Amino acid sequence: MGMLMVFNTTAAEVLDRSLDQSTHHAFLKQMIYALVATGCAVGVFFLGYENVLRLSGVFLFIGTVMLVLVFVPGIGQQINGAHRWIRIFGNSLQPSEFVKYLLPLYTIHVIRRYKDGMDLKAFIRLVATLIIPIGLILIEPDNGTVAIVLMTLLMLFVLMRIKWIYWVIPLCGCMVFGAIIASQMSHVPDRIRVYLNPELDLKGKGHQPHQARIAAGSGGLLGKGIGESLQKMDYLPEARSDYIAAIFAEEFGFVGMLALIMLYMTIGGIGFTIAAKASKLEGFYLVAILTFLICFQAFLNLGVVSGLLPSKGTNLPFFSHGGSSLLVNFIAMGLILSVARSPKAYVCLKK
Repeated sequence: MGMLMVFNTTAAEVLDRSLDQSTHHAFLKQMIYALVATGCAVGVFFLGYENVLRLSGVFLFIGTVMLVLVFVPGIGQQINGAHRWIRIFGNSLQPSEFVKYLLPLYTIHVIRRYKDGMDLKAFIRLVATLIIPIGLILIEPDNGTVAIVLMTLLMLFVLMRIKWIYWVIPLCGCMVFGAIIASQMSHVPDRIRVYLNPELDLKGKGHQPHQARIAAGSGGLLGKGIGESLQKMDYLPEARSDYIAAIFAEEFGFVGMLALIMLYMTIGGIGFTIAAKASKLEGFYLVAILTFLICFQAFLNLGVVSGLLPSKGTNLPFFSHGGSSLLVNFIAMGLILSVARSPKAYVCLKK
């Protein structure tokens, strides 16, 4: 379904803008990424999740180096004022997509080394290590990814029963400090108003949310039919990535969106079932947090498209155009299946 919509939206963009490239260019490129991603997922499956967790520190170091390279002229690629990509053999790669998954893996590996529980000093060392890649993502800037990473880590701290006094009090302090700083910024109230009423700034920040609502609403119950979307003809920017679900809703309607949401709910249900039946606690933590991460990103993207949430620039897993996102989500599936093939034994969380 994702491949179909990538071809649908990118081909329309080529035709509408009279671009000097094939209508199949983006589709074939996404297909190559999917084949490479499948190979990586199979490799991770046979490597085993325990070995991946053991090597997570090395992978995170490589990911952090890649985050630094996005700022290096000639290697990093700047698009719309953001330094988020690097060029490798003529292809763009987004390191933050990989680091977003590596951070919880590394956290699981470190915390599980403390059999008697992590003390405050060890927790501070862990957080100090995590702050480096998170800070690099923040200054790219990529606030949406930082928000997803922080939420994922908080969920992991809860799952792994890290003492709440270690992270709740600093978190509350940061939230209060952030709210005070935000209240002093003149553009923050304007953004809140535009989020609540996109019609107030149709030529600026409200353009995408407004056009997304038009696309989703015009689909009706059964949609206009595949290929019949009008909004993809350059009315809705980022139709191939952040707002691809709006085009899907326009062409397949409410019934199509319901089927898409059910697919993500199925991934969530099966993922959490595998987590509950994992033979080791590392497997439980790994599958639970990866399943949460995939489903949480889907919730954020669909929430933005529907107008429930403000725009955050989050891809729809397995659906949006983008090789880096597709690659890491396939690898995550390989890890989940690696845990699923291990001997089944319900985890006793009291351990």
